[in-house]
Amino acid sequence: MTQFSISAAKRPQTLALIPARGGSKGIPRKNIRLIAGKPLIAWTIEAALRSGLLDAVVVTTDDPEIAEVGRRAGAQVPFLRPAALAQDDTPGIAPVLHALDMLPGYDAVLLLQPTSPLRSTDDIDACLRLAQTRHAVSVVSVTEPDIHPDWTYRLDADQRLTRLSGDAPAERRQDLPPVVALNGALYYARTDWLRQGQRLVAPETLAYVMPRARSVDIDTLLDWQLAELLLKELP
Repeated sequence: MTQFSISAAKRPQTLALIPARGGSKGIPRKNIRLIAGKPLIAWTIEAALRSGLLDAVVVTTDDPEIAEVGRRAGAQVPFLRPAALAQDDTPGIAPVLHALDMLPGYDAVLLLQPTSPLRSTDDIDACLRLAQTRHAVSVVSVTEPDIHPDWTYRLDADQRLTRLSGDAPAERRQDLPPVVALNGALYYARTDWLRQGQRLVAPETLAYVMPRARSVDIDTLLDWQLAELLLKELP
């Protein structure tokens, strides 16, 4: 694990928060389903626990079984999230703000979604180091998208294509302007900034760039299969 020379006295007190509701529909019980030999959520908990730059690793869930799996993996689960904050239409910021209300005193929060099991401890530490050295109020992880947006189209009812970009299409990938996409692995924010704006991404947000191989965000069974193959190849 990469070590950074940021003393506890100088760095913000940072809470690692892992959201894991019980009502996953795409892949039922996804957060505690075994992948490459351990529950999905355990990969994120273990990566966070190996960091020396986090002051607590907490799972926020509405589900007692997920809570127990989280505790066995080494995380704290000091409360169960209200069911109202674990619905399909619950804004992603809501359980974060609830957790900060339940656990006051932290200067910053690092949101770690369990659906990004390939995110490493080095990624966590590098994100926190970037925030500290640049005095950033917000940092999110990004990666190069699989398909450049300049090569994407709208599809109408007649199966006709309309380019999303109004510019003439580039014929070669190397001629395309560089772009990145959120990969869902890391969301860092200072708590005072987060409470004021109630959003995780804003114009002042900095980007921490991750390789695509560590940026798999599990949403479908195909994502799951790819992540499992990559996890099995880890040293």
